[in-house]
Amino acid sequence: MTTARTALPERATTPAHRDGNVLRWLTAYTVSLVGDSVYFVALGWSAQKAAGPTEVGLVMAAGALPRALLMLGGGVVADRFDPRRVILGSDALRCLLILAVAAGIALTAPALWMLVAVALVFGAVDALFVPAIGALPPRITSPDQLARVTGMRSLSVRLSQIAGPPVGGLAMGLGGAAATFAVAGLLFALSLPLLLTIRIRPLKARDEEQAEPGTARKDLVDGLRYIRRHRLIGPLVVAGAVCELGLTGTLNVGMVLLNAERGWGPSGYGWIVSSLGAGAAASAALLAIAGRLPRAGLVLAGTGLVACAGAAAVALVPALWTAVVLAAVIGLAVGVYGSLNNALVQTAADPAYLGRVTSVVMLAMVGLAPLSYPLVGAAIGAWGAAPVFVGCGAFAALGVAIALGSDAVRRAELPR
Repeated sequence: MTTARTALPERATTPAHRDGNVLRWLTAYTVSLVGDSVYFVALGWSAQKAAGPTEVGLVMAAGALPRALLMLGGGVVADRFDPRRVILGSDALRCLLILAVAAGIALTAPALWMLVAVALVFGAVDALFVPAIGALPPRITSPDQLARVTGMRSLSVRLSQIAGPPVGGLAMGLGGAAATFAVAGLLFALSLPLLLTIRIRPLKARDEEQAEPGTARKDLVDGLRYIRRHRLIGPLVVAGAVCELGLTGTLNVGMVLLNAERGWGPSGYGWIVSSLGAGAAASAALLAIAGRLPRAGLVLAGTGLVACAGAAAVALVPALWTAVVLAAVIGLAVGVYGSLNNALVQTAADPAYLGRVTSVVMLAMVGLAPLSYPLVGAAIGAWGAAPVFVGCGAFAALGVAIALGSDAVRRAELPR
């Protein structure tokens, strides 16, 4: 397995939030995420101008298919090669693709086929980018700082979600679709020099038989078998997937329909979504500052149960203010649960398998979880919000039960 030339010492000498190497990676990652948000603004508005509402949905969903189909292969690539090189290559490809689209739209009106093609290619490149990003943190900091890095990364995601859409909207208002695509491409380009300056620590595989890769198919099968047999990672991955399936559709599609059912209006929905985001940001800040939570496995299970109970209860409260408060609690609990799950997986995984492990985790989040959207929508249309929210909360609680059923999860601790 190839590694970068420059290596970090075996243990970081400074906390992650004061480590220049981590901060350069975090800045590059944040800039790239803002570029993602601007790209989606450009894609959605361009599709709206080129076609009707149905086609807009088609264009926006087009990137999800190759991302889901190729994600596991992206994990194999991340494990076979230096993940920083994979990130650099995929970011460079995204930059060239989006700048080419900006040039094309500047010369002619955006066509539906062009937007679908861009979404498909962008999704395929994302299938390389996402697992490589997940495999990088253990190579830029020490194990005892991974929880802090996870919190910092979550804050970065929240910041990009806040900053990206306004930047895209401003670019769209000033220069149209071509300018917005160009801004997204330039943001991807801006992240590249920062990524080049990151120092990588080589990680030695714990299982020497897997230090050298075999065929791509064998690597993929070995990775899936490794996850299934691992006493800690296996239950965490399954529990995370079940919780995502139960909560993602409820908190995204379900919240929209609940708001409409209660007649709280656009401002009410805005308060609920903002409260969810604030809770998640608070959890990210907590981990970024604390760096480590004791009895991580039990805290993970406890916050998971709180999130499931909150998701079930939010459709039962009659007043908007109580829904807003519950949304903040849900966001906080989901944020801690997800961050601890991610940190425990990264610290427990053999470096030789980290890309493949990350690809399976992300497949559950961005590939399988969105499948619940139409089911949640149809169920609320048939039975109303309350029974669907309660049912989804109960289903997500099965994931927490899976985690609690594992002695390895209950005893799990983050490195000191």
